Amino acid sequence: MEVSIAAETPLQDDVRALVADLNASMMPLTPREFQFQLTVEEMAASDVTLFVARDAEGRAVGMGALKDHGQGLGEVKRMYTLPHLRGQRLGARLLEAIEALARKKRIGRLVLETGDAAGFEPAWRLYERGGFAPCGAVLDYPDSGYSKFYQKSIGQ
Repeated sequence: MEVSIAAETPLQDDVRALVADLNASMMPLTPREFQFQLTVEEMAASDVTLFVARDAEGRAVGMGALKDHGQGLGEVKRMYTLPHLRGQRLGARLLEAIEALARKKRIGRLVLETGDAAGFEPAWRLYERGGFAPCGAVLDYPDSGYSKFYQKSIGQ
């Protein structure tokens, strides 16, 4: 499948639709109080870069964001690919774009929080195949038993 990936503003209707799809898919998997979702408006902040995957017709089919926490620490956020396109390495390509930007920004460590329940297995595989290793709680996330944490050191 021909896909382009580029940094874009999240303040677009088709990106808002992706975010809504992601949120809807997560709602039944984890209690709401243990879901740590950036809103579209929060993704538009200067410390967040959103990458959007678009198909040959220009439709938004996936996304992933890098939040720069400063001092060499970055966080992977809002990773999502439309369900019918999973298994085509879009998630891996989005992670590669995030990593490339992190290196350019001189971020040496990437972390992320994802769910720790049935239904999140594809995400775990994506991160582990991408070189992320499980770790303890990161940033200010609670160690609630509903989250799984990953980290990856990256070259500068």
